[in-house]
Amino acid sequence: MDKTDQQILELLQNDAKLNIKEIAAELKMTKTPIYERIKRLERDGVIEKYVAVVDRKKLKSSMLVFCSVRLEEQKLPEIKRFEEAISVIPEVLECYLMGGASDFLLKVVVEDLEAYHQFSSGKLAVLPNVSQIKSFFVLDEVKRSTVLPLLTP
Repeated sequence: MDKTDQQILELLQNDAKLNIKEIAAELKMTKTPIYERIKRLERDGVIEKYVAVVDRKKLKSSMLVFCSVRLEEQKLPEIKRFEEAISVIPEVLECYLMGGASDFLLKVVVEDLEAYHQFSSGKLAVLPNVSQIKSFFVLDEVKRSTVLPLLTP
């Protein structure tokens, strides 16, 4: 990936609705090489997909909670079972396998405290092998970004 690819990615991360013509004009190139580069980045999996970033505060799901989850057993089959179970729960936006005091860190969005109680006791705590859940309620989002910083070679 060269500097032009990085510039294309920066532009698309900031505005995925930019068209080929706009990107080419910004980079002072013609449309064909820009089109070919974007297609290659998509084909190589560098660009996974294009999405709309939605303001959760404008929707009912406005409460953001981080949950650390500890499993009773950390054997690979149990970890995989938890990962499969958690991947289909819509309230879970992100899930990370962690090293340290907890096994997983979840980013969860719900409507309110009652909805979180229903989620944590009715969906999360009932999963096999879950031994401990600690919840951290977000009071204010200081920074939120979907833009990955691109390292130059």
